[in-house]
Amino acid sequence: MSQESTSAAEARRRVTEMIRAARICMLTTTSVDGHLVSRPMGLQEAEFDGDLWFFTSTDSAKVRQLRVNPEVNVTFADQQNKSWVSLTGTATEGFDRERAEWLWSPLLSVWFPDGLDTPGLTLVKVHVSAAEYWDSPSSTVVNLLDFARSAVAGRPPRSGENESVRF
Repeated sequence: MSQESTSAAEARRRVTEMIRAARICMLTTTSVDGHLVSRPMGLQEAEFDGDLWFFTSTDSAKVRQLRVNPEVNVTFADQQNKSWVSLTGTATEGFDRERAEWLWSPLLSVWFPDGLDTPGLTLVKVHVSAAEYWDSPSSTVVNLLDFARSAVAGRPPRSGENESVRF
């Protein structure tokens, strides 16, 4: 936790900024035999109100896994801005035509060639319950210099801001 406590509203706002900047994430589910399985997913651009939305196919392994165990982890890494976010929550799957129309992007046609009429198209909604983020506002060079100074001084490096947020 950072020395100066960030208010919950500020922390939620920061999480929103970080996930929008990263856009691509890893969605981790639990397989039917209990192993963790991660795969890249593209976050659909929407106002983040505690829910994340993804398009997928109803016959995908992730959907089968979510039906057995809906607890998931979603992680974002933005190397350019040196920020990382880990979100935990509960996922549900279902197709809502109105929601799908609102979330649809022409880029999705690569995976779903018939657009919203692609057979088996569905949405995964992750209702986020908690998040943790790490934000390093300094450049890589500044971070490396801090790391070197810390090694000489025998103290841990300043790793930037780290906050936990409940939703």
